[in-house]
Amino acid sequence: MYYNVLRRTATAHALGKLAFGLSRELWIVEAGIFLNYLGWGAVMPFELIYLHEGRGLSLGAAGVVVGVVTGLAVVAAPAAGPVIDRFGARATVAGGGVALAAGYAGLAAAHTTPQALLAATVAGVGNGALVPAQSTLLAALAPPDLRHRATAVSRVASNGGIGLGAALGGLVAAHGTGGLAALFVANAITYLLYALILVATVRRDERPEPLPGGYRLLLRDRPFVHLALINVALIAVGWGLFTWIVPPYAREQLGASAQLIGTLLFANAVTVVVAQIPVARLSEGRRRGPTMAIAALAFVLACLLVVAAGVFNAALLFAAVVLVGIGECFHTTVLMPLVADLAPPALRGRYMAAIGLSWWLGLALARSSSSCTAAGSGSRAYSARARRFPLRCPSRSRLHKPREQARAARLHQRRASARGDGVDAWRTGERVLSVANCAGVAARHSHT
Repeated sequence: MYYNVLRRTATAHALGKLAFGLSRELWIVEAGIFLNYLGWGAVMPFELIYLHEGRGLSLGAAGVVVGVVTGLAVVAAPAAGPVIDRFGARATVAGGGVALAAGYAGLAAAHTTPQALLAATVAGVGNGALVPAQSTLLAALAPPDLRHRATAVSRVASNGGIGLGAALGGLVAAHGTGGLAALFVANAITYLLYALILVATVRRDERPEPLPGGYRLLLRDRPFVHLALINVALIAVGWGLFTWIVPPYAREQLGASAQLIGTLLFANAVTVVVAQIPVARLSEGRRRGPTMAIAALAFVLACLLVVAAGVFNAALLFAAVVLVGIGECFHTTVLMPLVADLAPPALRGRYMAAIGLSWWLGLALARSSSSCTAAGSGSRAYSARARRFPLRCPSRSRLHKPREQARAARLHQRRASARGDGVDAWRTGERVLSVANCAGVAARHSHT
């Protein structure tokens, strides 16, 4: 009998260790996060392809539809904060999941631009509500001393879901328009299943007494405002710079191939999946401010490695992206717990929505910086590309003399008939780089 008691105790201890100290309800939410990102990871690389080639929308219209899903989420997130605080995080997550399910099911069935825009609007509202509500729910379900663990597991779940979803999505998408439509339907089902399981199994949903003042109180919270501003800077460098500035720099200045750039982004995602849990354990019992400072230091060192790669060896880029991944782990491990500590329980939804908005602002800052850099760099690589492919730039073609234009036309005709390997390889590389960039944004931009 004593042996049985010891065995049961040892088993319970082992299970508790395997559960990482998180409750059953928290693991249900984490599994739902994995399920959501699994479905979205399968759809994300093929949204434009499906709308343009499968449904006949122009590339411009398809781009607007895809942009609405993300852009509207930026606008909807601050509005979701008061909804979370009033109706509870669980109810808001479920509502956001249902809206996303309806939106993606609508995109699967859409045949015209207005239909696709309507579906994208519904999905965008759901996306804006789901992300801050999910962060608020994790903070509410986890004790303060375990919030960093809940955040770490959610990061692993989201990155793993995106990676596996992208792989499975590629297999299904190979079946043409029918396969692409099936991916959208499957993504809608994952959102709906998550919402149903959440409502049925998660009972706790804190609804503190309302606190007058709302966002005015948040803006008067100087420590939180400072944290949000710091987050904008760190996201711009750690996430945005290595998504939108480093890949073009590696391609144009260092001569890196599109395959190499895709491998760099994959190495970053793998680093996050592997290092997130150990970093969370390492951060236990330590102050959160210095932990975030370690993340900032990692980003600075990674930037120096990128510069050194241009002087010494391009292989240093791998060390840079791994270091960025480790910095991301330190940053995200403490960010959500720090926000939850600063937020009054009655305003936690608003605080999570505001810190989520700072992510978008940081990414937007990096994206605009990358555009300015590309436009004003005047680098030899950009000039060389323009010289090699003059007919791709009408403004440059008009500067050619008639004889040069005729010669260029004959060259273009020969390439068109033979489908020259150099032009095709360049175009293919551009497509691969575009997909790799999208995957990098998704894999790294898992919200708090």
